[in-house]
Amino acid sequence: MSVVLLEGAIVHYEVLGRGRPVIFLHGWVGSWRYWISSMQTTSTSFRAYALDLWGFGDTAHHSREQEKYSLKKQAALLHAFLEKMGIGKIALVGHGLGALVALEFASTYANIVDRVMIINCPLDTEKINPRLYTDTMDELVSWLSSHMPDAQIALADAKKTDPAAIHASKNGIIASNLFKNVILQHTPCLLVNGDQDPLVAQPSFQALSLLSDYGQHIVFDGAGYFPMLDSTAKFNRLLTDFLTLESGLSIKELGFREEWRRRVR
Repeated sequence: MSVVLLEGAIVHYEVLGRGRPVIFLHGWVGSWRYWISSMQTTSTSFRAYALDLWGFGDTAHHSREQEKYSLKKQAALLHAFLEKMGIGKIALVGHGLGALVALEFASTYANIVDRVMIINCPLDTEKINPRLYTDTMDELVSWLSSHMPDAQIALADAKKTDPAAIHASKNGIIASNLFKNVILQHTPCLLVNGDQDPLVAQPSFQALSLLSDYGQHIVFDGAGYFPMLDSTAKFNRLLTDFLTLESGLSIKELGFREEWRRRVR
């Protein structure tokens, strides 16, 4: 286990591989742990980092300072981490809450974000099932992973979550504005959704209308809230295609395999 001290508190992270840096940000249910397969895949060509956000996994909790759990503070955590580690321009891969933090970060620090992949990202609060804020963590894990055989291993750290970190994030969800900012900055942005996700509904037509040549939307048939676990091989192929796109090129030039073109929205 690797840790770094930021703002006088422990931040846990893991790292694999060598090359250009890719940062993985987890969602509301779980920790860095469910990115292991994606990190192993990308580590052959990139340096893959995954960290636990404030209040999750083995990173410090701030129950008495719940403002630390806001999207801005979580993005500030990432920025402090990059500075501490001497990491320059990055690719960001965020899921759920991590996708919101990725948008917040890319909107604030556009000069150091080369591209961003956001998975099952709620582009407005109405897209989130209210069970996120009423169920216990055990109930959320059971609900969102009931069909996944290896869920108990991948989501083993979910029980460490500070519930306040979930509730505090609700107040900062203005993802439609953040998403628009990122698109207008011409940051390549890939949206991925599982079509069976019970927690986060599909983006609206209005949200998708913001997409330019620097944005793309892909839906995974049969995948739920965790497409990286439901459709691991397919997800990792898409992730690799996206990360190997030459910097500065339009995302439309990805030259996706036929399996992606069929599912572009």
